[in-house]
Amino acid sequence: MSRRRARTDRNHTAIVEALRKAGAQVQSLAAIGDGCPDLLVAKHGKVWLVEVKDGKQPPSKRQLTSDEVRWHAAWRAHLPVVVVESAEQALEAMR
Repeated sequence: MSRRRARTDRNHTAIVEALRKAGAQVQSLAAIGDGCPDLLVAKHGKVWLVEVKDGKQPPSKRQLTSDEVRWHAAWRAHLPVVVVESAEQALEAMR
């Protein structure tokens, strides 16, 4: 895979803060790039990978990048990857 500059969506920090406030442990993976999901989240013995998209962007800007599509397709572990556009969606995914 080609190395792409890692960037975070505008709502990244708000989602991290909401998850932590709800008692989740959160590690940002955004700096890894190459299609790796943005967050590693754990709560009550369960772990998720979370891809953050900005729900305020037009639908075309919220699609997975080609690197993200490849990464998700190659991921074979039994650890779910969820795509969220808001803190509310992130909290719901953890339930």
